[in-house]
Amino acid sequence: MKTLLKLFAIAAAFGMAPAAAPAAALPAPAATANAAAPAAASVPAPPRTAPSAAIGQPRADRIGLQTPVSPIGEEAAWFHNIILMPLIVAISLLVLALLLIVIVFYRRGAHPTPSRNTHNTTLEIVWTLLPVLILVAIAVPSIRLLAHQYNPPRADLTVKVTGNQWYWSYEYPDLGVQFDANIMPDEQAVARGEPRQLAADERLVVPRGAVVKVLTTSNDVIHSWGVPAFWVKMDAVPGRINETWFQADRTGVFYGVCYELCGARHGYMPIAVEVVEPAQFRQWVAAHGGHPPGAAPPPAAAPAVTAPATGNVVAATETPATTNQSATR
Repeated sequence: MKTLLKLFAIAAAFGMAPAAAPAAALPAPAATANAAAPAAASVPAPPRTAPSAAIGQPRADRIGLQTPVSPIGEEAAWFHNIILMPLIVAISLLVLALLLIVIVFYRRGAHPTPSRNTHNTTLEIVWTLLPVLILVAIAVPSIRLLAHQYNPPRADLTVKVTGNQWYWSYEYPDLGVQFDANIMPDEQAVARGEPRQLAADERLVVPRGAVVKVLTTSNDVIHSWGVPAFWVKMDAVPGRINETWFQADRTGVFYGVCYELCGARHGYMPIAVEVVEPAQFRQWVAAHGGHPPGAAPPPAAAPAVTAPATGNVVAATETPATTNQSATR
């Protein structure tokens, strides 16, 4: 009898004895976690907004800036169209006229004896004051635009954007929502009526009229996040958080790309921002498991108690991030 007890003790020490009770208790935590899942996850997501070829994306039949849909974009477009372009055209025409005058009236055949004048007070005053006035005309609205860009109003929503090779990660730190956005395959984009190589499988969704603060950073190399229709672009630098902002006053889908050469697949990092009404934005947040703006976050579920690993039980590993980059190589 003593010999049998000793053999049983040796087998238990080397993990050969059955561990029925702990194994039967392992499925319990999974059931507890499922029961604690928030009810908001069952909220249906709002339908995706169909893009419009008139706004938010480049057009083959148009030359110039995209139609701005933000106060900063409208001010910048006014500065470009009303101040810069007329000055550029006027200066170009003046220089062309002076060249033509010199070519026609001061060539050897028309003016065989050149003038020996070396000074002209009136002319010297004009060519000194005229450039100064041009620079002042450019500087005043330019400085005002810069001041508006770098003095944002109080933010209604904060979004953290992280660049990766080669996709974007988005996080709403105040709402408890985060996801990754990859390029949408061309055939899927065409089927959905979206521009190829600009469509993303997940869109950044923001409410219309809200001041959105964008925090940019990177996990690997330097990227640059920007949307031309919002007149916003900011570098995403590893180990550093940069800040910019925008306020979209029109609903729709607006596209951008990575504006910093970041590797072999730099051209496959599209940005899609969907601007919706505030009520639709709250529905989108609830459908993604977050809490609506202004609401308290749901209480954290109690940590599940798991039985200690015994015998040959192997611990589960963390699930890697989802990306479709392998499928689009």
